[in-house]
Amino acid sequence: MHADFWNDKRPEGVPSSIDINAHRSVVDVFERACKRFADRPAFSNLGVTLSYADLERHSAAFAAYLQQYTRLVPGDRIAVQMPNVLQYPIAVFGALRAGLIVVNTNPLYTEREMRHQFKDSGARALVYLNLFGQRVQTVLPATGIEYLIEAKMGDLLPKAKGWLVNTLVDKVKKMVPAFHLPQAVPFKQVLRQGGGQAITPVSLGLDDIAVLQYTGGTTGLAKGAMLTHGNLVANMLQVLACFSQHGPDGQPLIKEGQEVMIAPLPLYHIYAFTAHCMCMMVTGNHNVLITNPRDIPAFIKTLKQWRFSALVGLNTLFVALMDHPGFKTLDFSALKVTNSGGTALVTATAERWERLTGCRIVEGYGLTETSPVASTNPYGDKARLGTVGIPVAGTAFKVIDDQGVEQPLGERGELCIKGPQVMKGYWRQPEATAEAIDGDGWLRTGDIAVIDPDGFTRIVDRKKDMIIVSGFNVYPNEIEEIMMGHPQVANCAAIGVPDDRSGEAVKLFVVPREGGVSIDDLKAYCKANFTGYKVPKHIVLRDALPMTPVGKILRRELRDAVQEQG
Repeated sequence: MHADFWNDKRPEGVPSSIDINAHRSVVDVFERACKRFADRPAFSNLGVTLSYADLERHSAAFAAYLQQYTRLVPGDRIAVQMPNVLQYPIAVFGALRAGLIVVNTNPLYTEREMRHQFKDSGARALVYLNLFGQRVQTVLPATGIEYLIEAKMGDLLPKAKGWLVNTLVDKVKKMVPAFHLPQAVPFKQVLRQGGGQAITPVSLGLDDIAVLQYTGGTTGLAKGAMLTHGNLVANMLQVLACFSQHGPDGQPLIKEGQEVMIAPLPLYHIYAFTAHCMCMMVTGNHNVLITNPRDIPAFIKTLKQWRFSALVGLNTLFVALMDHPGFKTLDFSALKVTNSGGTALVTATAERWERLTGCRIVEGYGLTETSPVASTNPYGDKARLGTVGIPVAGTAFKVIDDQGVEQPLGERGELCIKGPQVMKGYWRQPEATAEAIDGDGWLRTGDIAVIDPDGFTRIVDRKKDMIIVSGFNVYPNEIEEIMMGHPQVANCAAIGVPDDRSGEAVKLFVVPREGGVSIDDLKAYCKANFTGYKVPKHIVLRDALPMTPVGKILRRELRDAVQEQG
C-alpha cells in the first residue's frame, strides 16, 4: 500500500505529511524549545523541577565538559545507564550537543548484557548511577570505556536534601553495593567544571547517527539500531501530528505548554525517549519522571500531586495501578491521553481503565527499528480496540507472504514498513541490515498482520512465536488475550512445545491472582473458549513470568527452560 492510501482515513486536525526538513537535528529541536519555553517546567523528579532554561544550562555545561576535559570527538559513543532521573535528559542532550552518539543502556542489565553492549558499540565513555557502580567495576576491564561519570540520586536536589537522599539510598536502604572506581568523575563536578564554558558548535545533519538503541534480544544477541537525527526528528513530527487531532472543543488535543505528562516507562527505552524527550520538548510541556514504577504506592502518591493530562504506559503497569485501592481516589479530570505500547493491550484492561478514568487507552505499534512509532489509533471514540490504528504520517504498510509477494487487504502476512523513521541499519552488521531492510527501503518486522480494508491494522502475532498444531497456526497472543479474561488469571504466556502426535502443542504458563485457581478450572475455561487444536495441552501455574524491564513477556526464556528440562 502506498502511504497516500491512508490520507483520507486520518481524524480531523491530523496532517497527512510532515516536513522532515523543518529541523536540522535533534539538537536544533532541543535548543529552539529551550529558548521558546525557557520559563516553563520541563522535567520533575524527587520534588525538583527543572525549567527548560535550567535544562539548557545544565546540558550545555555537560557538553562543554565533554569537549574541554576529555578527548572525545564527534561520532564517539557515550553509554548512559540510568533510570528516570533528572540527570538522564541532561546527560543525553549534553552528549548530543557535543556531537556524540548516545548508547541507551538498561540499568537492569546483567554484567553479560552490559559487556556485550559496551564492546559492540565501542563506547568510550559511560554515565551511570552509583547504584550500578559494582557492575560497572566488574565489566570495565573487558570494554574500551575510558571516561566514567558517576551520578547520585541527590545530585540535583538542594544541598542538605541531596546529602540526605544519598545517605538514605546508600546507608539506610543499602541500595549501593560496595565498589571502587576512583577514576570516576562525579556528575556534580562535571556540571561545575563545564558551567560557564562555551560549547563549540558541532555541525550535525539529519543523516548523522544520534542514538544506538539496542533491540531486545528476542533473537539471540541484541543488535544496535542506528537511529539518526532524521529518524528521531521525523518520528517526533509524526507523533505530534497525531496529537494535533481535534478534541471535542475543535482544538488540538495536546496544547503547547499546558500539558503534564507522566513518564513511568524508562527513558532509555525508545518508546519513552521519543514521547518524553522529543515530543514534549517541541510542545514545551512538562514531564514528571517516575524513577521506580514498580513501587505502586509511591507512584500513586506522585500522581496525587499533579493534574496530569497524559500517561504513557503498558498493560502490566495499567493493571498494577488499577489494582491499588488509592487509584480510585485520583483526579482524572484533566486526563485526555493514555497511550499503550511495547506489547499487546488486553481488552479487559482497556475497558476497565476507561470505566475508572473516563479516558480511553489508545494502542499504537512500533519497533526500536522505527524510532519507534509506526502506527497509532485515533484518540477518543475513534480508536478501535484490538487494532494498532493506521500508519503515522509519511509511513506506508504492506503485508507479504513467505515469497515476498504483497498480499491484498484483509489477508494476513508479514508486516513491512517504509517511512522516514526507519533506522539507518544495524550498527556494524551489514548482513543483518540487508536481511531486515530491502533495496526499496521496506523494513521487515517479523510480525504477522492484517490490514483491514478501512486501513486499520491488526497484529496477529510474531512470526517467530507462531505455534503449528497439526498443521494449524496457533497465535500465542490470541490464547493469552482470551485467558486474561478469566477472573483468576493475573498473567499468562503461551508457547509451543514439541509433541509426538501433533508436531507442536500449546503449553500455557499461568500466574494466578490472590485466592489461586485450579488447573481443572483453567482446562474447562479453555475448552469453552478455544477450538480443539488451540486448547493448551499443558498448563503450569507459576508465581511469575520472565519479563523485559518494560513488561514484555519473554516467551523465548520459557521455551529455553522447557528445552533444558528435555
